[in-house]
Amino acid sequence: MSLVIGIDVGGSTTKIVGIDNGSTIKSPMNIKANDPITSLFGAFGRYLYDNNISLKDVEHVMLTGVGASGVTTPIYGLPTSHVDEFQADGLGARFDSGLNQLIVVSMGTGTTLVRVDGDDISHIGGISMGGGTLQGLSRLMLNTSHINEVVSMASKGDISNINLQIKDISKEDIEGLPMHATASLFGKAVDSNATDNDIAKGLICMVLETIGSCAVLSQVNDGFKDFVLIGNLTQLPECQIIFPMMENLYNVRFHIPSHARYCTALGAALSYTQHSIYV
Repeated sequence: MSLVIGIDVGGSTTKIVGIDNGSTIKSPMNIKANDPITSLFGAFGRYLYDNNISLKDVEHVMLTGVGASGVTTPIYGLPTSHVDEFQADGLGARFDSGLNQLIVVSMGTGTTLVRVDGDDISHIGGISMGGGTLQGLSRLMLNTSHINEVVSMASKGDISNINLQIKDISKEDIEGLPMHATASLFGKAVDSNATDNDIAKGLICMVLETIGSCAVLSQVNDGFKDFVLIGNLTQLPECQIIFPMMENLYNVRFHIPSHARYCTALGAALSYTQHSIYV
């Protein structure tokens, strides 16, 4: 076995994936802990144990993510290198989507945008809207910061009690804007008797719509039409409703690849197997 392991070390969650023989994705997983180092070593040990992998089977370990900067020694004595997180985002999303020209929309605590044009990968910006926003506002408005609880509540919510839609302010069609399009996020909450379930739905939609609009508007003058969504927020059920609607609105394509949650860790491993820049 010639296994390269990519590890995306977050503040408390670590994602890990192996690339076997240069191209086969092997058993992605994530581990949560109270600090990055505990999360990193817990994820690595669990990954080896669950997949019956010995240390001699591992050719190289590639680290990325905000928590990786504190790791300065080899992992269990194995050859260990670091790769820039934006490079890892681009490599992972390009590989998993099969696209060669795309914008990576990495939806984490905040959101970063990475431009991929063949082998040219560059960070183009981002916004401070993401999973951290959703958790923080949910804690303030719904007394919970547990995303699973928010998702469960949102499944019973009605977005028309929260968002002001085009049909609420216009009796006639507006060219280029469907009647169900959002005119103002939370604009209708002022006059409605919104329930907590409605609010949960509104918070999720607000975060996803804002991210999607930001991504599209970043490319108004560049012509990119394919946007690859990665990160934990891709698992929200509302993604399957909101992003297809935004595709029709903006004439673009949103993609959620099969390993969207693990694309950054995947890209870290690929940076070694594809001989990209790492240190």
